[in-house]
Amino acid sequence: MGLWDKIKGEFIDIVEWIDSTQDTMVYRFERHGNEIKHQAKLVVREGQSAVFVNEGQIADVFNPGMFTLETKNLPVLSTLQGWKYGFSSPFKAEVYFVSMRLFTDLKWGTKNPVMMRDPEFGVVRLRSFGTYVIKVKDPGTFIRQVVGTDGRFATGEITEQLRNMIVSRFTDIVAESKVPVLDLAANYDELGKFVTDRLRPEFEALGLYLDKLLIENISLPPEVEQVLDKKTSMGVIGNLQAYTQFQTANSIPDAARNPGGLAAAGAGFGMGAAMAGQMAQAGQAAPPPLPQAAQFYVAVNGRQTGPFDAAGLQSEARAGRLNRDSLVWKAGMAEWTPASQTPELASILQSAPPPLPPK
Repeated sequence: MGLWDKIKGEFIDIVEWIDSTQDTMVYRFERHGNEIKHQAKLVVREGQSAVFVNEGQIADVFNPGMFTLETKNLPVLSTLQGWKYGFSSPFKAEVYFVSMRLFTDLKWGTKNPVMMRDPEFGVVRLRSFGTYVIKVKDPGTFIRQVVGTDGRFATGEITEQLRNMIVSRFTDIVAESKVPVLDLAANYDELGKFVTDRLRPEFEALGLYLDKLLIENISLPPEVEQVLDKKTSMGVIGNLQAYTQFQTANSIPDAARNPGGLAAAGAGFGMGAAMAGQMAQAGQAAPPPLPQAAQFYVAVNGRQTGPFDAAGLQSEARAGRLNRDSLVWKAGMAEWTPASQTPELASILQSAPPPLPPK
């Protein structure tokens, strides 16, 4: 190798980009005067594309690999610069490296509540948020439509525009779906896939690909959620009267340790029981329990028998052990009383035979 070849070889450049960030989408290769040596090496790593731009016009695009920059590898640039017979001197061109990897965990959400009509609650205001994943699909379109001449383009420069696009379309799609608000939580996955498919064409117009959109939450206003919580609590409590009695019984030990506590607890119990009774009657409208028939004891030959209900008393009357002169007693009576003086037994005694005459 001659001296000239050695010197010439030392001037061969390597054009490459090693990304140390997590949010850079496009990087313009820094070169003094944008001059690149003849037969320079271009290194395009996996997850990258290299785009050559000549005087603001996109020329050649390179996918991953190592390339020697010469006329045959730069057909479009050669045509634009008029290299009919090849070239051997430095040339000017801008080289943009485009990251083709997935950019994950990008946030979206509604800045203000979205109005929609719900079949159960009427007009409601909803808030929603989530994440989405994108990547560059067409490097040339992305540079032409979005990046322009930006030397380092990061995700933060476009996420605001994408967020507005997502929120606008998401609002329309949710309204068109006519899914009740309370059922939206059970359809996050299906709704996210539906929104993703609807938004992809708009992302592709920018040279991007919307890989996935996730819905993390759709929430109602706080005042509506409080009403729902109260309704849920009422359903859990169930029998309000029994719950009030249980709460009052639990408070008695604490009230007993305080001066006047039992009196206050008694008053609270009375008020709570009365309110619970009124609410239970208003909510259930149940009839009162049927009255219990009185049961009587009968004295037979100086011995107490019974107690007997109506059927038992009739049986005793037919057997002759109950007659008008028989002594009877029931709860609430002061003393034993002849059956003939007890109005409740009149119908039973009418069917009973009179006592046998004395011998």
